[in-house]
Amino acid sequence: MISDITLGQFMPGKSFIHKLDPRMKIILMTAVIIFVFLVKNLPSLGAMAGFVALAMLLSRIPIRMYFKGLKAIWFLVFFTAALNVLYIKGEHVVFQYKMLTVYEEALWQSGFIAIRLVMIVIISSMLTYTTSPTDLTAAIERLLAPLKLIRVPVHELAMMMTIALRFIPTLLEETEKIMNAQKARGADLESGGVIKRAKALIPILIPLFISSFRRAFELATAMDCRCYTGGKGRTRLNVLKYRFRDFFAFLFIAGLCAGILYLNTLAPSLVR
Repeated sequence: MISDITLGQFMPGKSFIHKLDPRMKIILMTAVIIFVFLVKNLPSLGAMAGFVALAMLLSRIPIRMYFKGLKAIWFLVFFTAALNVLYIKGEHVVFQYKMLTVYEEALWQSGFIAIRLVMIVIISSMLTYTTSPTDLTAAIERLLAPLKLIRVPVHELAMMMTIALRFIPTLLEETEKIMNAQKARGADLESGGVIKRAKALIPILIPLFISSFRRAFELATAMDCRCYTGGKGRTRLNVLKYRFRDFFAFLFIAGLCAGILYLNTLAPSLVR
C-alpha cells in the first residue's frame, strides 16, 4: 500500500504539460480543482471528466501511475460515499430495509463526491509528475512574491514546501524498507486488534524518525557546503517566462470553466 502512494514523484518528459510554465500549472490546477467542486449535473461532470482524461493523455505519464496513486485513497472514497448514502435524505426511495433507507438523491451525491475526489487526486499528482522540484520552488516563490511587502520569507517558505513535497516518496520508500526489515525479524504487523497493531508500529516509527532527522541533517549540511544563505540576492540560471503555449492553456481552461458554468444551467442539479 505504501509503495502505491506516488504523490511528490517527478517524471521527466517532453509533453505539452511538462513544457508549461510551472506558475501557470499551479494557477490552472487551482482553478480546475475549484471548478471540480462546482459541477452539479451530468453534462458538467462529463465535461470535467473528459478534460481530466485529455490532460492525462497530454502529460504522457503512464496511465497505470495515476491508478497506482489512487489505490491509497480508495478506502476514503468508498467510506465517504457510504456515509453520504446512509445520512443524506431525499424524496425518491431506492431501497428500504427496516431502519435502513437509501434515497436516489443520496446515490447521486455519493457518486459525485467519489468522482470529485478521484479527479482532484489525479490533477494534484499530475502537477508533481510533470514539474521538477526546482521549478516548483521557483513557481511558488514567484506566485507568493507580493507577500514580501509584509516581510514574509517567501523564498524560504517555498523551499520548505517543495522539500516537504519532494521527500514524501523518499520517506515512504524508507518506511517500506523498515517494515520489510521488521517482518524479516519476525514482527507481526497485520494481525490482531487496533491496539496491538498500534503497538506494532513503534518499531517502525522510531527508526523512521531517526532516518528522517539524519536525512534532514545531511540536507542541511549539503546546503551549507553550497553556501546557501536564503533568497536574498539570489539569482537563477533559468528565468521563468510565459510563452504562447501558456496563454493557450490559460484560454482553454478559462473556456472550460465558462463551459462548466453554462452546462450547470442546462440540467437540474444532482447535488446539494
